[in-house]
Amino acid sequence: MTDHSTEIAHTDTDERPMARSLLRGWRRKCPNCGAGPLLKGYLKVNDSCTVCREEFFHHRADDGPAYLTILIVGHLMAPMLHVVFATWRPEPLTLFTIFAVGCVGLSLYLLPRLKGALIGFQWAKGMGGFGRE
Repeated sequence: MTDHSTEIAHTDTDERPMARSLLRGWRRKCPNCGAGPLLKGYLKVNDSCTVCREEFFHHRADDGPAYLTILIVGHLMAPMLHVVFATWRPEPLTLFTIFAVGCVGLSLYLLPRLKGALIGFQWAKGMGGFGRE
């Protein structure tokens, strides 16, 4: 295994492409190198990348990922709930069970990915501690 820290280290003049950073964050990888894990566990952010040593401890994701998750899940599931109810008129308990499981499952899938994408966004824009010194 080779040490990537010398070839991946960025300088003040480097470009930080937004799309690449968002995609790497979505994959829960370091927005700088794309190889190291961004998260250690479900939502806990690593202090730094194990590959390129990029620091993450100063990120400010806060409530953003939860807000985006609620926004996306609500905008997907509410119209779907209406369509299913109007089209097939299932039993209320069946409808509740299917959509409760769907909402929880989709939320659990999206939350860490949106947190990674938000940290990737902050890194690409140089926000907070990710600023170019």
